[in-house]
Amino acid sequence: MPVLEPELRIERNDHAKFRKLVAKAQQHAPVKVAVAHPCDQVSLESAVEAAKLNLIDPILVGPAQRIRSVAAEHGIDISGFEVVDAAYSQDSADKAVELVRGGRAGALMKGSLHTDELMGAVVKRDTGLRTSRRISHCFVMVVPDHDQPLIITDAAVNIAPDLKGKVDITQNAIDLAHALGADEVRVAILSAMESVNPDVPSTLEAAALCKMADRGQITGAVLDGPLALDNAISMEAAAIKKIKSPVAGRANVLVVPDLEAGNMLAKSLSFLADADAAGIVLGAKVPIILTSRADEETARLASCAVAELLVAARQASAAAAIQ
Repeated sequence: MPVLEPELRIERNDHAKFRKLVAKAQQHAPVKVAVAHPCDQVSLESAVEAAKLNLIDPILVGPAQRIRSVAAEHGIDISGFEVVDAAYSQDSADKAVELVRGGRAGALMKGSLHTDELMGAVVKRDTGLRTSRRISHCFVMVVPDHDQPLIITDAAVNIAPDLKGKVDITQNAIDLAHALGADEVRVAILSAMESVNPDVPSTLEAAALCKMADRGQITGAVLDGPLALDNAISMEAAAIKKIKSPVAGRANVLVVPDLEAGNMLAKSLSFLADADAAGIVLGAKVPIILTSRADEETARLASCAVAELLVAARQASAAAAIQ
């Protein structure tokens, strides 16, 4: 299998935009994060490095002896962090969620357990972190040679969301874009074409979402759709198709038809276009930092920065509401 030369990747992508994101997050106090089951080098090191950058203040939740063994084996200093003992991975997830419910943590972070285990604890009706919103995932992607970050949703949680689910998925992404400091949020509802076609359900849902935004059922952004990917992000492609829209060619939020399309789009950008990707789960009572062991350190730290900015935005909104 051919392997990209490391020098080529560094030359194409120096992570400058993600470093700016981290720097912006560092202007706020670090958020207390319950890290569920950080029982391998990558997950434990990620939490510790984010703490060193004052992005998070981690509580390490998992089998205490195992966490300390991993730290000792890889030379990771965890002496300054609280460790909450748990028997096994599902117990780690449950106890991490309990820390949030008890007000001791303002965000969750996935360790080396399976995503399903963590999300299973999050969505439990009586002991989880549900809200009135549908839980959804967003990738914040920085693509070399593209002028602005792209938020792609949902590529990890909702497999085949219906129209009602897509309302929450879209609103979650809009709120994230505002938290990251977007001056204007322009949402493209993606499909394979830019015309409404009764034989293609995603085009009908796109049209409905845009009308719902017109009626104030989705707020904080300009929506357009259906749009094909090229029409959403390329001014030239939009001009060729003679699409006149404040979103076409300038979208900074991409709402995909289903998980398969979103996952393929995000991974294509990562592996073929050398894009950086930070992952976050929204719609729960707190942000959930969802990273992969395949992520570079920069992407894992950026995910922590995104969570920090979300928490800061929510605190600012709550303070403004009181006044």
